[in-house]
Amino acid sequence: MKDPRLHVVIAVANLPVERDRRVIREVKALEAAGYRVTVICPRGASKISRVPGTVDAKVRSYKMYESSGGAVSFAIEFAWSFVCIGWHLMAAVLRDRAAAAQVCNPPDVFFPLALLMRMLGRPWVFDHHDLSPEVYQARGGRPGSPLDRILLRFEKWSQRAASAVVSTNESYRELAISRGGCDPSRVVVVRNGPSAAEVKPVAAAQLDVDDHTIVYLGVLGAQDGVDNAILAAERLVDLRGRLGWRLVVAGDGECLESLKALTVERKLEDVVEFTGWLGVEEIDRLLRTASVGLQPDPRSAHAEVSTMAKTVEYLARGLPVVGVDMRETRRSAGDAGVYVPNGTPEEFAVALHRLLDDPVARASMRNVALARFRNTLAWEHQATAYVRLWDELLSTRRERYKAGSAIVRQAAPADVSQAEQRQ
Repeated sequence: MKDPRLHVVIAVANLPVERDRRVIREVKALEAAGYRVTVICPRGASKISRVPGTVDAKVRSYKMYESSGGAVSFAIEFAWSFVCIGWHLMAAVLRDRAAAAQVCNPPDVFFPLALLMRMLGRPWVFDHHDLSPEVYQARGGRPGSPLDRILLRFEKWSQRAASAVVSTNESYRELAISRGGCDPSRVVVVRNGPSAAEVKPVAAAQLDVDDHTIVYLGVLGAQDGVDNAILAAERLVDLRGRLGWRLVVAGDGECLESLKALTVERKLEDVVEFTGWLGVEEIDRLLRTASVGLQPDPRSAHAEVSTMAKTVEYLARGLPVVGVDMRETRRSAGDAGVYVPNGTPEEFAVALHRLLDDPVARASMRNVALARFRNTLAWEHQATAYVRLWDELLSTRRERYKAGSAIVRQAAPADVSQAEQRQ
């Protein structure tokens, strides 16, 4: 017997789902609200068939084409993602009765699929993970260049073609309205961040510790400024020696090997540690024992308006944040942050040195961080808005499916279990 739940497909093109915690949280929220979910994504090393942490959310994966850099290579990568996601999406619609779809950018190339889905009467949600034009500029692209204009146009078409846009913060929402031309009623803010269930209770802070851990958590990309974190560690050696602290770089990405090489070149192997990509429990364990969370992203048009997922992870464990003074960083961390003007290694080193020597300030910032997470930033608050959006988009179909499900239950033999009815 067919599954009576409404079926939502989520497509993510730049990561296997097991490495995209936002998508996993979205899937779990939809599943808890009574939806059936399938995720289309690149195939990871584990080749999973079910979304981690879910009851029965399926994964339809494809072999990922990885760009080697350059416009042509990126174009091939985007075209490959479009074909693979389009193929799996149509299969989900025709064979598995998918009622709606969500696509997570980057890239912003799936608007033709959005138009097709809406022609079929099925809602399409654009989950705006990143600003492709600003990322291009942060990686050395020229503002106003032909490629920059193409990215801006694709972003606008992606937003205009969608039934609704999910923005990760207020700045993204403002851009969707002003730059994308979206009706404000169609743009909903759903922030990134862990759920309260992912964070074990944080014990009272130890004000006087002999061994401090400074953490960088996240992607190691060219635009993330982790090289400045390594160079800040070098300056910190000059300020406080090599004992009593360490910098832990937790993550993976295109710059991992060059960052390791920089660490060796500067003779920092004894104070800088690389952990690679960590699981949820490993992240929680690391952050609960750390003293400070570092956000070294350099100032750029992209970083100014982006909420870094690592920042909310830090706040969830009561970690003070040291970062560049930018709009969305302040909106997220507030008084739980120490802000430097430009993000030079010297500025980071001085700020870290002072904060590690000031247990009273760390304790005060810890309380602010925990309160901000508990009252505003925890995923539970975001999941409410996310599920409400889907309930509104699928209200008519949901009522129809409820009615059909009731008829099926009435017609089912009395000795057939609910589990058997759903098979």
